[in-house]
Amino acid sequence: MASLVKQVDETVEKNKSKDMKAFLVVLTEDADAVEPKLKEMAEKQGIKNVPLTIFEGASGPPSYKISKDADLTVLMWKGLKVQANHALEKGKLDEKGVKTIVDDTKTILN
Repeated sequence: MASLVKQVDETVEKNKSKDMKAFLVVLTEDADAVEPKLKEMAEKQGIKNVPLTIFEGASGPPSYKISKDADLTVLMWKGLKVQANHALEKGKLDEKGVKTIVDDTKTILN
């Protein structure tokens, strides 16, 4: 996940003129355990453009309809419409998956 966040952070930096924004939300039942890990990742990866946040509740906001089987979900919006949705099972995020997700940012930049 750190690689994905780092590459998204770099993509946001490159597209500031297009007003691109991104944020990470970790869904968890134990925010106190997750918070220091997010801070450490932000420092280690030099994250500057992607706020790292926590949502208490592993299922997430009901309106997001997050898959119960997904370990990682990436949603990309333009306006109020979802343009891309990637739901990955645990252990399925590899370099190719990161590239696919980062490449999909084109769907929200045009």
